[in-house]
Amino acid sequence: MHAIPTEVAQLERLPFYRQLYFQVVFAIILGVLLGHFEPAYGAAMKPFGDAFIKLIKMIIAPVIFLTIVTGIANMTHLSTVGRVFGKAMAYFLTFSTLALIVGLIVANVMQPGSGMHINVADLDQKEVNSYVAKSHDMTLTGFVMDIIPKTLISPFVGDNILQVLMVAVLFGISLAMVGDSGKPVLNFFEALTKPVFKLVNIVMKFAPLGAFGAMAFTIGKFGLGSLLNLAELVLTFYITSAVFVLVILGTVARLCGFSVLKLIRYLKDELLLVLGTSSSESALPSLMQKMEKAGCSKSVVGLVVPTGYSFNLDGTNIYMTLAALFIAQATDTHLTLGHQVALLLVAMLSSKGAAGVTGAGFITLAATLAVVPEVPVAGMALILGVDRFMSECRSLTNFIGNAVATVVVSRWENALDYQQLDAALEGKALPEPVVQQHA
Repeated sequence: MHAIPTEVAQLERLPFYRQLYFQVVFAIILGVLLGHFEPAYGAAMKPFGDAFIKLIKMIIAPVIFLTIVTGIANMTHLSTVGRVFGKAMAYFLTFSTLALIVGLIVANVMQPGSGMHINVADLDQKEVNSYVAKSHDMTLTGFVMDIIPKTLISPFVGDNILQVLMVAVLFGISLAMVGDSGKPVLNFFEALTKPVFKLVNIVMKFAPLGAFGAMAFTIGKFGLGSLLNLAELVLTFYITSAVFVLVILGTVARLCGFSVLKLIRYLKDELLLVLGTSSSESALPSLMQKMEKAGCSKSVVGLVVPTGYSFNLDGTNIYMTLAALFIAQATDTHLTLGHQVALLLVAMLSSKGAAGVTGAGFITLAATLAVVPEVPVAGMALILGVDRFMSECRSLTNFIGNAVATVVVSRWENALDYQQLDAALEGKALPEPVVQQHA
């Protein structure tokens, strides 16, 4: 396990201006100011945000592959792999469904789209049509076929996390099955892990620049005024997500012996990066490192975090049912309880097909509405303008949900070092790293 608790203390001793969270916050503020006062220049900063996201995507595949392969190969019993995966999927299914239900309940109670009386024929559907076209590929058959890569190495030249995950799991199991003859390969991968994660640290130095570019573009193109459009929907979504994190995930965390607020504080650098880039992928490698340092078994981290990025999308699920009912309310479309249940069931499936898709939240919503004809797909034009701001909340909620899931599954597996978790969440340092083997 690559847990080095002393690094936490070293980071805390750095001057505030050298700490990543301060640099990212400062960059976000600069981006907002530039985008507001000089919109043209702000919009022109988009390449900085895009470049940083591409840098992160460049290292995601090797990070996931090395972590999963070395984690599985070090397991003393291969049955552990299936057990961890099964528990993780049970957790994901439970809380993803709960997130969908929460979005449904809030939309019915708050009625954010009520009274708008929008005529669907008056909406501009040009931009929406491109998302609808992408959603047609998100059938169950297409989803299953998309998991299987063309070759053993093709996932490393694409951006499909599920394919990397599949290859890594199969290779890790194979490496474990060959026993001692596979030791040289395992030793090589473990040695390769160090420079790869050092590369992660180098790439993260550019996080403030990426956050600046992404935020300047957002404000420059859409303007601060766009934050006022459909404000009730945006505010409802943010409040609902906050309640889900603090109450539902907070209760789960408390039952498992830790505080979700302290976990959020521990991950503040990564959360600010997610906020600035509107992408939870930008913090995936760093999340895996942080969860290991917090006492979670490397093998559990390697399986739960990448899988969670595809199957544990709490924020996206809240958004889907909330946005769908908002569109129905705004267009005066009456939905019976049966229609809403059907919407919920379709959303449960379509949300799993969004893995590795750019703009996954909006595309998944299009896929869901295409299957539930009662809600007009054209109504998505209503929320297209503010979707960029809602994507930040989606990403933050997804990220926190996966962090909580990692600790919970580690606890279920008796693969959690409580002393190390407490030290990490309290910002303390352990005298010596605790090497944890997962049987």
